[in-house]
Amino acid sequence: MVMEEIPILKNLPQGEDSCHQFKRDFENVDSLAAEMVAFSNGLGGKIFVGVNDDGSVCGLKPLEIRRINQLISNAASQHVKPAINPLTALYTIDGQQILVIEIVQGLNKPYQDKNGTIWVKSGSDKRRATSREEMQRLFQRSGLIHADEGVVPSATIRDIDFFVFGEFFEKEFEESLDEQESSREQILENMNLIKNGIPNLAGLLLFGKNNQFKLPAFVVKCVCYPGNDIDEDRYLESEDNSGPIASVFQKTVAFLNRNIRSLQGDQGVNSLGIKEIPKIVFEELIANALIHRDYFISAPIRIFIFKNRIEIISPGHLPNNLSIANVKAGNSNIRNPILASYATKLLPYRGLGNGIRRALKAYPMIDFIDDTAGNLFQCTIGRHCDPETS
Repeated sequence: MVMEEIPILKNLPQGEDSCHQFKRDFENVDSLAAEMVAFSNGLGGKIFVGVNDDGSVCGLKPLEIRRINQLISNAASQHVKPAINPLTALYTIDGQQILVIEIVQGLNKPYQDKNGTIWVKSGSDKRRATSREEMQRLFQRSGLIHADEGVVPSATIRDIDFFVFGEFFEKEFEESLDEQESSREQILENMNLIKNGIPNLAGLLLFGKNNQFKLPAFVVKCVCYPGNDIDEDRYLESEDNSGPIASVFQKTVAFLNRNIRSLQGDQGVNSLGIKEIPKIVFEELIANALIHRDYFISAPIRIFIFKNRIEIISPGHLPNNLSIANVKAGNSNIRNPILASYATKLLPYRGLGNGIRRALKAYPMIDFIDDTAGNLFQCTIGRHCDPETS
């Protein structure tokens, strides 16, 4: 269809970005397919054809428009796998026509070209997806694989802490693990914690006893600093927490609670005071970090306590179409389904998407950053100024 000049197209001089690409023309179907694949694997976007790299309009002739439309149809159906359905529209800018190709974010990632190459956006450009973790995350976004289901090749059933698992089993099923007719290996297999005798990631995270060696990247690193910035030389307390997830949760919440102030308020002189930040805030945010972080990224959860704030930094930005507004409204996306199913029995976690809402209700001074470029999610908890040191 042909449309007259509209205000959004007056922004062409702002240049290209990860969602807007300028092309003077397309003559190669493979080149067009690669652009479509990159947008489909990203957040979607628009390709403006008939526009120079600097945003100036060069326009297209009617024969060029017909030829490019044929290229679009061919590329989308034959050169992009799985096939996509781009939308096209013609716009008249200063008397010249440009063709806009709109490609929505794909639901069946990863997309690839006819040669099997997976293209992804890199700023305003595109590049081949080369790292294993990057391709795993594309499969993850489509729900085809989950990090917590993958086996840990270096682990064996001996890396399961059967004392911790036995306590959980007895509490959950009201029967002793030793009384079962099935072998321990078969029980773990039935409970989706090992596969072919090898623990999966969820099995070790939930009940592992050697996680500091088997999963060294998946610790929670906690540091308390005396000021408002990271100090290379000075800190008040530091610890790395690893082990079964319930233990990591308890140790991390305890670290946070002992490194914040107790306020007297209206209580008597001999009272223990009230913590400046309610415990439920830490419980909800730490549980969410442990369960929903991206375990395809080999990096720890980091917790920094500063004089004026607390930062909880989780590997992996929000998955799929989730936004900060969605999360605050109670929406959720289960990134690690095995962990989430067990977390309701091991942690103060309900799995209903209301953890962030409960934390905000108890303590509104919480901000969130969804850093897609840095591939992390950050919670920043503001602290009230200490009148004795301000």
